[in-house]
Amino acid sequence: MALKIIKNQEIFEIRGSIVAENAQSLQQHFEKLLHTSDKVILCVDKVKKIDASGVSVLTKLFRSAVESNKIFYIIGKENKKVRNAFGNISYMLRSDFV
Repeated sequence: MALKIIKNQEIFEIRGSIVAENAQSLQQHFEKLLHTSDKVILCVDKVKKIDASGVSVLTKLFRSAVESNKIFYIIGKENKKVRNAFGNISYMLRSDFV
């Protein structure tokens, strides 16, 4: 399944699969966004599949945002596939952003 990013009220909803084939373009997209914005909120509730490359990209984006004193939330703790893929680093996932 292709990856789709939909902006909905300042939240970027990711739909589809975050896998090796599209992880690099996802990373580039959000790196550019982090350079121009102080806050980025991703919602991964509708991600159907995520592999190690996807987890790695989201982890890199999270760490880069923290190092740059930017706000970067990943909403999707309820998505079992995403939570399982993150394993020990699931602390990056949030139930909400409030």
